[in-house]
Amino acid sequence: MRNASVVTEFILLGIPHTEDLEAMLFVLFLTFYVFTLVGNLLILLAIASSARLHTPMYFFLCELSVCDIFFPSVSSPKMLFYLSGHSRAISYAGCVSQLFFYHFLGCTECFLYTVMAYDRFVAICHPLRYQVIMSHRACALLASGTSFFGCIQATFLTTLTFQLPYCGPNEVDYFFCDIPVMLKLACADTAALEVVGFVSVGLMPLSCFLLILTSYSRIVYSILQIHSAEGQRRAFSTCSAHLTAILLAFMPVALIYLRPTSDPWLDATVQVLNNLVTPMLNPLIYSLRNKEVKSSLKKVLHQLGFLPEQL
Repeated sequence: MRNASVVTEFILLGIPHTEDLEAMLFVLFLTFYVFTLVGNLLILLAIASSARLHTPMYFFLCELSVCDIFFPSVSSPKMLFYLSGHSRAISYAGCVSQLFFYHFLGCTECFLYTVMAYDRFVAICHPLRYQVIMSHRACALLASGTSFFGCIQATFLTTLTFQLPYCGPNEVDYFFCDIPVMLKLACADTAALEVVGFVSVGLMPLSCFLLILTSYSRIVYSILQIHSAEGQRRAFSTCSAHLTAILLAFMPVALIYLRPTSDPWLDATVQVLNNLVTPMLNPLIYSLRNKEVKSSLKKVLHQLGFLPEQL
């Protein structure tokens, strides 16, 4: 990546209009971050410790939990660092890394939700062929494919952003380095790149969403063919958690990147929800709606001494 910049570091100004709220925000965001890490680690332990959960559905859920551990870790440690009164400066390389890993993990999750929708489609629409279609090899290829294409997308967006010269202002009016705020600091005409970035960032989640919509339209049709009300309820319950997580993941992307005009405060608020709250809620969504995960979680918590045996 060519660095034509004379800027060696940037200053993160943080969330707009939150002056004098640093201490409160530090406690709030630290709480979110800790719960996110603990919740997703418990999901990983619950799935790893239960042989019944060693299936494709939970394999992809494990990958989602790994992403949800690293995704908030891209921006949260630095944000907590300066909220606690330390320097707001971030190096040029650190800024590049933040932007790359944010979009790498975000794109990987987007592709992963699509794969999880396909998994539910095969399980409900082709139950007799499920084990053949979703073999260990197929799951490994799908899982590695999500990371590979996420890396390709992130590399393209990062190169697009940092090929520009940064030779003047270095104050980032945001709490981490992201494409819209970085383009404002570039010492060049960014109109064409903004259009390319808009199309690229918008096209990927839109394509994933359409594929997910296609899978779930087939799933709903198949469920409606089930004559048993109990069968329909069980089929819907296996998909409801995934649909909830999809809405929480895709709505912030549309609000931030697909609006014609940006509002820094609204963007920052939505990004905080996307970076911290959604990864924290995913373990709750998947555990509260799933009896097997809840049962395995209880066993893990018993073993760790957090729950008495009678529960």
